[in-house]
Amino acid sequence: MSDRSSVDVVYLWVDGNDAQWRQKRQRHFNALNNESFEALAPHSNVEGRYRNNDELRFSLRALEKFFPEHGHIYLVTDGQAPSWLKPSQQLTLIDHRELIPSEALPTFDSSNIESYIHHIPGLSERYFYLNDDVFFGAPVRMEDWFSATGVYVSWSEDPEVTGEHMDAQSNSLENASRLSKAWLENKAQPLPASEAHSRPLDPTYRHTRRTFSHSPRPMLKSMLLELERDALSMFESVRSNVFRTWNRPTIISDFVPRWALAHGLAELKAHSHLYISTGTCLDSTELSDLQQQFGKLDFFCINDTTDDAHTDDPRHLLIQSTLATILPDPSSHEG
Repeated sequence: MSDRSSVDVVYLWVDGNDAQWRQKRQRHFNALNNESFEALAPHSNVEGRYRNNDELRFSLRALEKFFPEHGHIYLVTDGQAPSWLKPSQQLTLIDHRELIPSEALPTFDSSNIESYIHHIPGLSERYFYLNDDVFFGAPVRMEDWFSATGVYVSWSEDPEVTGEHMDAQSNSLENASRLSKAWLENKAQPLPASEAHSRPLDPTYRHTRRTFSHSPRPMLKSMLLELERDALSMFESVRSNVFRTWNRPTIISDFVPRWALAHGLAELKAHSHLYISTGTCLDSTELSDLQQQFGKLDFFCINDTTDDAHTDDPRHLLIQSTLATILPDPSSHEG
């Protein structure tokens, strides 16, 4: 699909409001055995994880506004498509069945699905991976995201992760940080020549207890393919998830950037950004801050934390009206 110099964009998207899809999700949730049920991560099957608030529509508007020279767009879905999406030569729908073995489907865990996206046929060497609740907020400059040898990553503003051991009550990013630390420390130990890995760790690398920002994720396909070979057991583990688990946490949001840092393929950069929680948006200045800073933010994230919300929830209406105010012009992908 893409030429060698293009930078493609990959989105995951689900319409959690779709009645047929909801029935499938509930059926497979009810079928979990005791072991799988006890391994569920906090918030692994809540409404906010799957609800469609029309974020994708506005994320595509932001993409077209701030990164018009992007390459091909791939939208990875579970046999769904937004009702407003217009057929286009610039956007391809990728069904889970095209990426994930049939015996491993269905899955309702984004960390499972995203572990396959570097296998999308025709995907460019450099690409951005975005969840649909992530938006570019200023003109995209490649030198802010891709270096001569790899990618740039940034820390979140969340508290540092404490404790060394995986914890059933911790969130996915906290457990992912612990898992990454253990794997990289184990790799740093001397190994027999027959087991030596192809790329050595940077000897100056030290684990940082912070988590990574929920941002557009710059990726190199060759890096992901090498990492998959280097840590196949990590990929296989998360690929067994039907729903997100605490003991097999997401790897793309932590292990990938941390592995890249540890091998000299990533550098840290302080991207300007805002994190907005829908659950508190009525009682905070986050949305007014977004309107004031829009056009100057490298990215922003609007995380749905309103698991108690119903139709026409005022928090969702405020989010939608704010997005419509700052991004009023339809993209070329809207019919």
